[in-house]
Amino acid sequence: MQLIDAEGENHGTVSIDRARDIAAEQGLDLVEISPNNNPPICKILDFGKYKYQSQKKAAEARKKQKTQDVKEIKMRPNIDTHDYDVKMRAVEKFLGEGDKVKVTLRFRGREMAHQELGMQLLLRVKEQIAEIAKVEAEPKLEGRQMMMVVAPVK
Repeated sequence: MQLIDAEGENHGTVSIDRARDIAAEQGLDLVEISPNNNPPICKILDFGKYKYQSQKKAAEARKKQKTQDVKEIKMRPNIDTHDYDVKMRAVEKFLGEGDKVKVTLRFRGREMAHQELGMQLLLRVKEQIAEIAKVEAEPKLEGRQMMMVVAPVK
């Protein structure tokens, strides 16, 4: 096997028994780094310290990672212009933060007879945010709700 010591120095091809002896002399562990190579590569190191450092590195990577949430905006088909503007500012803010937005339109009572008004409203939303977002799920009716999902453009 190929042996690398604690300082990173390559000792070349060494027998397993010899590698164990060297590790025992230094009071460290013999760890197989790359078992698929021919010959396999082993390294002499403090395994507890190595494990701790790899956990710290993984935690740091998770901390820097941005999860993408799905925010929901609810509207009604006969929404007033000011209310619509307020909702659209919220949509733009969510998209700016990198979150997906689910725009839900709820129909009540006889509003179900005028589903075309709901479709027009969702298409208006789609046109207004075309530069900053792409439609991930086209507007579709599910029961008494019409919904559409938009995601920010990278």
